[in-house]
Amino acid sequence: MQVQFNSDSSVMGTENVATRIEARVREKLARFEDRLTRLEIHVRDENGAKGGADDKACTIEARPTGGAPVGVTGHAATVDDAANKAANTLAQRLTRHFGKENRHGHDPRPDKVM
Repeated sequence: MQVQFNSDSSVMGTENVATRIEARVREKLARFEDRLTRLEIHVRDENGAKGGADDKACTIEARPTGGAPVGVTGHAATVDDAANKAANTLAQRLTRHFGKENRHGHDPRPDKVM
C-alpha cells in the first residue's frame, strides 16, 4: 500500500510529523492493507496564524482495489489528534464498506419447493 503525505505551509511538514502520522495511520488501517492500493493524507491548518480550537484538519483518502475512493476528515486542536480522529473514522467506514462487499457476494437464494 502506497502512502502519500501532504501538508500546507502553515503546518510544520517536517519529516518527523509526516513519519509519525503515517505510522499511526498505517497501524490503524493495517487490517485493510491488502485491500487498499493507496492512502493520501492531507494535513492543514484551517485558519493559519489566527489560531483557534479545532483548527487543524486531517483528510485521509483510501483507494480500495477496484473501487471508489473513501475519504474522511478529522478536526482537532493538534495535527496528531486530527489524524487519529480521521484514521478512526476511516477504519469504521472501511469496515462497513468491505462488510457490505462480503454480504453481497453470497450465493443466490435457492428456488422454493412447494
